[in-house]
Amino acid sequence: MADDYLVRIGKLIRNARQHRGWTQNHLAEALGTSQSAVNRIERGHQNISLDMIARIGEALDSEIVSLGTAGPMHLRVSGGRRLSGAIDVKTSKNACVALLCASLLNSGRTVLRKVARIEEVYRILEVLNSIGVKARWINDGSDLEITQPAELDLTAVDADAAVRTRSIIMFLGPLLHRMDHFKLPYAGGCDLGTRTVQPHMSALRHFGLDITATDGTYHAAVEPGIAPGRPIVLTERGDTVTENALMAAARHEGTTVIRNASSNYMVQDLCFFLEQLGVEIDGIGTTTLTVRGVRHIDRDVDYSPSEDPVEAMSLLAAAVVTSSELTIRRVPAEFMEIELAVLEEMGLDLDRGPEYAADNARTRLVDLTVRPSKLQAPIDKIHPMPFPGLNIDNVPFFAAIAASAQGSTLIHDWVYDNRAIYLTELTRLGASVQLLDPHRVLVEGPTRWRETEMMCPPALRPAVVVLLGMMAAEGTSVLRNVYVINRGYESLADRLNSVGARIETFRDI
Repeated sequence: MADDYLVRIGKLIRNARQHRGWTQNHLAEALGTSQSAVNRIERGHQNISLDMIARIGEALDSEIVSLGTAGPMHLRVSGGRRLSGAIDVKTSKNACVALLCASLLNSGRTVLRKVARIEEVYRILEVLNSIGVKARWINDGSDLEITQPAELDLTAVDADAAVRTRSIIMFLGPLLHRMDHFKLPYAGGCDLGTRTVQPHMSALRHFGLDITATDGTYHAAVEPGIAPGRPIVLTERGDTVTENALMAAARHEGTTVIRNASSNYMVQDLCFFLEQLGVEIDGIGTTTLTVRGVRHIDRDVDYSPSEDPVEAMSLLAAAVVTSSELTIRRVPAEFMEIELAVLEEMGLDLDRGPEYAADNARTRLVDLTVRPSKLQAPIDKIHPMPFPGLNIDNVPFFAAIAASAQGSTLIHDWVYDNRAIYLTELTRLGASVQLLDPHRVLVEGPTRWRETEMMCPPALRPAVVVLLGMMAAEGTSVLRNVYVINRGYESLADRLNSVGARIETFRDI
């Protein structure tokens, strides 16, 4: 093995070890070797076998190199560049995965327009294909056509794909109408601490579904004849919980009332889709949904999910931290009202164009133009609330924005156990981000951003926040193993390059 490859592999191992927070001694103990041997490996001064590389990758829970397939993707960012021009917001990741799950309700042909081509969608499609669903890209790869088999084969489920996405949990609502017993692998996705599935179990129990979890598998049993006898009160106003309850209610022949429901953007998109399937829903956009379902659905439907407000916020934040004038088109502003109000109070120079309808004919869109601004820290803390409050997934972007503003900003990310911790990665780019507790950070601005090389945080939105910081920093930064970004964003680097960024994708070895 050439010396150059040894040095590159050693650097990858060192980065993975440091990202995990291990010392060389920790890694040596895990491998049954000495600290000096680990030191030589990391400096590229020791030959290393493929077996040892695999053992190191397993110990660090990190793909050091990939054999037989392409290795992990990285980004090389030439920062300090101004953006300009216009960029379109893509369709919503969270709506698309919900609609893919909801296609299981329909025996007819389902066509979904302009589906985001992201890793999260690919994983759901792999699961659907493995159990007998036929899904193919049509119209030059822009749209998806989905047709159902007469019988699903859940014994053939692609477990590897299923455990890489938490969206698999939304199979429960549709499947309880198709079979009395079934199994699903545990759900995965972002590393955001403990994310309980108990609210799903409580909601779906009203439809006769009972779940036990053993050995990485959900074992589901459906008791026939059980139907909601009173309104279902969700124990948390979660998006996926509401979607699961909606899909269960869609094929319940009767009226189901869901209280404390989420009224967020992806839930509304799902409601619009279910209406096309013949399901009647009152209260869309409120916290009480009344659903009149139908026993059997067999319709050919054609639906266009709306644009993604979280991607819109990402692009807006990119303009802010790079002090750029940028037009962001097709923004679902009704799901960003609080964010935009806070930013304008901070001093952001922002123009809104006239409203127009999304392709689903229901969601309202606008074009936004952002200009370089001298921002002041907000007086109040930044914290999420259920819609119509500040979107939970938009909170991390305020860390990068606050780091660009004058003054101190308190960010309280109370929903997830660990996500605020990942925001402290911005300190490696020169930001002042103090962790007060697992849910709160204090950001001091403004920031003199600096280049760095680091592993990508394992949570989607904080990973993009780090990328934005790299775009603001003069010099060349490297963000390694960006699979998590590709889970939620379609061709993000290429699209940012189209408005003036300079981001190169590359792989090692």
